[in-house]
Amino acid sequence: MSIHEVIGKRVELLDQGWIELQDVMGDDLAIANAARVSFLGESKGEEADKKLLFYLIRHRHTSPFEQVEFKFRVRAPLLVWWQWVRHRTWHVNAQSGRYTPFKKYDFYEPSTWRQQSESNKQGSEGEIDPGDAERLSALLAEHNNRSFELYQQALDAGVAKEQARLFLPGFGVYYIWVCKVDAHNLMHFLSLRMAPDAQAEIRVYAQAIYEHFFKPILPWTAEAFGRYVLREA
Repeated sequence: MSIHEVIGKRVELLDQGWIELQDVMGDDLAIANAARVSFLGESKGEEADKKLLFYLIRHRHTSPFEQVEFKFRVRAPLLVWWQWVRHRTWHVNAQSGRYTPFKKYDFYEPSTWRQQSESNKQGSEGEIDPGDAERLSALLAEHNNRSFELYQQALDAGVAKEQARLFLPGFGVYYIWVCKVDAHNLMHFLSLRMAPDAQAEIRVYAQAIYEHFFKPILPWTAEAFGRYVLREA
C-alpha cells in the first residue's frame, strides 16, 4: 500500500470517535538516509537499509526517526484527549467550545462498564454485572441528555458559549483536534498507550494508529519496533 493510499483514510472508533491521517512526511528510506548522513552516505539498497533500521531501533539510536512526521485529525472524548496531551512531544490544535457550539449527541457512552482493578489503583479489570451495566448506561444517557438541555437553555438565554458549556458533562464530551508528531515520539506514545494497563479508550486509538497508519507508512520500522520494543512474537 502506497503512502498516497493511506493519507485521508479514516478509522471509526468507540461509539462516535474516529482518527484519520491528514499528511505524512518521509518514509523508511528517509530514516536510513538521515542515519547515513553522519558519514555523508546514502541508500545502499533495500536489504542494507532495512538492516540499518533494525540496528537503529535495537540499539536505541532514535534521532533519525525524528525525520518522519505524521499529522492526524482525531475525534475522541475528553478522557482520551486528557491522556493524549500528557505526551508533550505532540503538536496540537483543538476544537474550541468558545467558538463552536456542541451538539446533542457529542457525548461518549461506553458499550461496557469496567470494574476497578484491585492491583492497579488507576486501572480497570473485567466488567461489572450486566444488570448494573444496563442501569448505569441508562443513567448516563439521561445525564447527558439533561446536561445538553441545560446547555441549550443557557445558549437560548444569550449566555456566551464559553460559559454555557459549564452545563456539559466533563470527561465524556467529544472534541476534534489536529495533531502532529515525529516517528520517534510516536513510537514512544504507542509503546505506552497500547500497553495492557493503558486505559481502554486511548488504547483503541493507539492500536488504530499502529495498525492502519504506522505499519503501512513505515513497514520496516514497524517490524523492528514490534520485535525489539513491543516484543511481539
